[in-house]
Amino acid sequence: MIQQVNSISPYPILYSFRRCPYAMRARLALIASGVVCELREVVLRDKPQEMLDVSPKGTVPVLIDIKGRVIDESIEIMLWALAQNDPEKWLMPEQGSVVEMLELISEFDDGFKYHLDRYKYPNRYEDTDAIFHRKEGYLYLEKLNGLLSETTYLFGDSAALADRAIAPFVRQFAHVDRIWFNEQSWSHLQAWLAAFVDSEIYNCAMQKYPMWESGNLGVVFPK
Repeated sequence: MIQQVNSISPYPILYSFRRCPYAMRARLALIASGVVCELREVVLRDKPQEMLDVSPKGTVPVLIDIKGRVIDESIEIMLWALAQNDPEKWLMPEQGSVVEMLELISEFDDGFKYHLDRYKYPNRYEDTDAIFHRKEGYLYLEKLNGLLSETTYLFGDSAALADRAIAPFVRQFAHVDRIWFNEQSWSHLQAWLAAFVDSEIYNCAMQKYPMWESGNLGVVFPK
């Protein structure tokens, strides 16, 4: 959702939470684009009122650009940042198109994420069998492994929007039971995920910052 508010920061403001895969997406795109922002690290159990005032749904990421526009969907933030600058050509995949990448991302956001949540947090959902949802998630990962058997990344031999948008969720899935994940016949997917978590951009995106407090300046990001 995009709306307009008054912003007094000289930089775009990004409300973020380090471990949230949606917020991770936004930070990755900001790093890739070179767009500098004021990052405000939040604790989700104690969300700042300033964030809730501009985005009542209370989820991260939330970006307020220097014109005061509020963008509170992770893919929209990625597209906004890359529209400013896209030196790594995330929006120009070697194969396929932006539309096809967005379709794959949507498939994972709608389907894979549903099963990921119930696999990772079965106690949060009534009558939930974590292993059933792991099996359902497996089918999505099989598809990725098939794509990656043809090229190094999902849409060619260079990382693009789809890789950076989907990888944080695959990482989360893998961490639920790393031994099980490593035992699967997903050599291409496993190599792709390992390259992601070993990358400079990932390590930059995952730097730790103190919780932002009202009245304080956020940190300049990326450093």
